[in-house]
Amino acid sequence: MSQLTAEDLKATFDAFNRHDIEGVMKHFADDCVFYTVGGPDVHGTRIEGKAAIAQAFSAVWEGMKDAHWAQRGHFVAGDRAVSEWTFSGTRADGKRIEADGVDIFRIRDGRLVEKHAFRKDRPLQDAR
Repeated sequence: MSQLTAEDLKATFDAFNRHDIEGVMKHFADDCVFYTVGGPDVHGTRIEGKAAIAQAFSAVWEGMKDAHWAQRGHFVAGDRAVSEWTFSGTRADGKRIEADGVDIFRIRDGRLVEKHAFRKDRPLQDAR
């Protein structure tokens, strides 16, 4: 695989919505780094390595059984890519998250090596 495409990103987010960890991780490099939407550091929380990132993604699905990323678009430009989405999910306490966001990726040799997630900071909503 030498080139990652917008279709590959779409397939990755389709896998997120199926809660299919193997499908999600298909395009991630073994040494990838994920910077989460929140955390104690200026960049959120840094998660390193494919296995640790897969565990973090799976934990989101465990905590929010209805986690979903409505895709609004994907593009690749050289060694960078962007995915736009609206995330929604219901926490165990019944409160919902629904907010727009983007992922900014860095690509090396057709693999995702960095994923920076950014999401609007919106108050939790009551369950529907």
